[in-house]
Amino acid sequence: MRNLLRSFTHAVSVPVKFLLENPLEFFPLRRALTRYNPRKLRADVFAGINVALLAIPQSMAFALIAGLDNVAYGITCNAVACLVGPWFASSRLTSLGPTNATSLMIFSALAGTGIAATERLHLLPVLVFLAGLLLVVGAYLRTADLIQYISRSVVVGYITGAGCLIIAGQLRETLGIAPPPTHSGAASRGLFSLLGDWAPHLDRVHWPTLVVSVVTVAIYVLLRRTLRGWPCFAMTLVGVSVAVALLQWWGVPLELRMVRGFSLEQIVPSLPKFREAATFGNISLLMGPAIAVAFLAALENSVMSKTLASRTGERPDPNQDMLAVGVANLSAAFVGQMPVSGSLTRSTFNQESGAVTQNSSLVTGVLCLLGVLFLGGAVHFIPLCCLSVLIIAISMTLFNRRHLTICFRATRSDAITLVTTVVATLIMPLHVAIFIGVAISVVLYLRKAARPSLVEYSFNQEGSLMEKHADAPRDFPQISIVHVEGELFFGAAELFRTQIQRTVADPNLRVIILRMKNARHLDATSVMALEELIRFLRSKNRHLIISGAMKGLYRVLKDSGMVEVIGRDNLFLGSAQNPNISTRNALLRAQQLLGRKDAEVKIYFDPSHATE
Repeated sequence: MRNLLRSFTHAVSVPVKFLLENPLEFFPLRRALTRYNPRKLRADVFAGINVALLAIPQSMAFALIAGLDNVAYGITCNAVACLVGPWFASSRLTSLGPTNATSLMIFSALAGTGIAATERLHLLPVLVFLAGLLLVVGAYLRTADLIQYISRSVVVGYITGAGCLIIAGQLRETLGIAPPPTHSGAASRGLFSLLGDWAPHLDRVHWPTLVVSVVTVAIYVLLRRTLRGWPCFAMTLVGVSVAVALLQWWGVPLELRMVRGFSLEQIVPSLPKFREAATFGNISLLMGPAIAVAFLAALENSVMSKTLASRTGERPDPNQDMLAVGVANLSAAFVGQMPVSGSLTRSTFNQESGAVTQNSSLVTGVLCLLGVLFLGGAVHFIPLCCLSVLIIAISMTLFNRRHLTICFRATRSDAITLVTTVVATLIMPLHVAIFIGVAISVVLYLRKAARPSLVEYSFNQEGSLMEKHADAPRDFPQISIVHVEGELFFGAAELFRTQIQRTVADPNLRVIILRMKNARHLDATSVMALEELIRFLRSKNRHLIISGAMKGLYRVLKDSGMVEVIGRDNLFLGSAQNPNISTRNALLRAQQLLGRKDAEVKIYFDPSHATE
């Protein structure tokens, strides 16, 4: 009983100690409020207003991308994210809310579960809640530190593919082609299915809609070129909507499809319906998409914060920012049906507008909340084609030519990862595609990392250890000194064994000395391969000696019982003061095994010329 209690106490103390050693700050915003003055307040208010004028129309667009007919969810989600997230974020410029990539994934993720379309809207808050919970737990477990191991090629590939899907999904609306009877939402299908919505029906283009779309593009491009730093998105949306309303008031029969209005009763906060039988039964189906959404939100927020940090010199805590995104998602699940992430567009605009602290996001949140309260009926005057054109305009910014060029030209692995992720995004459910990209990048990295360098060495006449040329004879024909350098984890085990077996192909060879000072990360797979190699050599009346084993490698050999298999007389530890002494002793041991009585081996070591 005492041993059981001791084991339980140890099991509990380990995670508790980990959490105490890696604390997250509660309400870091309070630090921004110290020495706050009217000058900073004016700067934050100005930046908050600018970002709100961009965030409100963008949030409406993202709601359509997510397959939601009610654009209020997008605005409400942005309001809650901006009001809650800054209290927990370490970055002072972060602007949280719905984004292109997360909006596209949310509906695709649910569609990929096979859940009936009528049930998806009820399950969206549950999915967002689960994603938020995963992010909060991940923040306390410091998993944001692992994001740095995700190849940037995966992010570039996913965002590029998502941009293609968004554009393909909005082209039907910009052309005025009525949706097919089986239409199930743009985000739920692949590229070719989306193109099939409108490409075969170009003869049914609604010309007034197309004209309004073209005019919207012209106005937006003109404003972007002449009024840099202004909320061109909102100005275009308002300008075109007013123009269309005036034309219809004058009796021009445009017959455009309009954005659906909303009332406050439709967005009353409510608990996610966990207690309903249908919801509870679908929890297992929602976990996969929730993990994907949480992963993407963390990835987006990490890329965004690092991009801003490179411009401002800040050093934000990625785990603290992950906590902010998680809490914002938990809050958004009660009032909206969209996931929250860090928006690079709005965060950059926040910085360019002169934001000083996180208070600028609070101002944006208040204005978005006012937008929900007073814009319910006004959105009915927005032409759907105008909003679709602006969605396409936003999506065009996802294609970063510079990043694509770097990924294509940097290494072959980056190019393969990029292309694979883009193709997977275009033809597969998005919550599957992003993990395919991650898996490909990890496999290609392991393939490169799992190539240990094995070089045969010999002694020259001066006693120095030198690399042996392929055709040069060994000083001791029956002894081979092999320098092992690199990773020896599971991916390298087979290659390690194969290369050693190739060395022992020489029938005159009796002893192999493995110099393993620079061998790293020996694991169970490589230990098993080493054991099999030793038993194979002994079956052929040959010997293996290890020299230069440092503390980490020796610990693995000892804990796995390999010291006894190798033989303590055949294992020589490395010395930082004289790295060649272990090889000298190993060579003397080899001569002893061969029954030779040559002169003493002299190895000279000059610390000033040491390379190991």
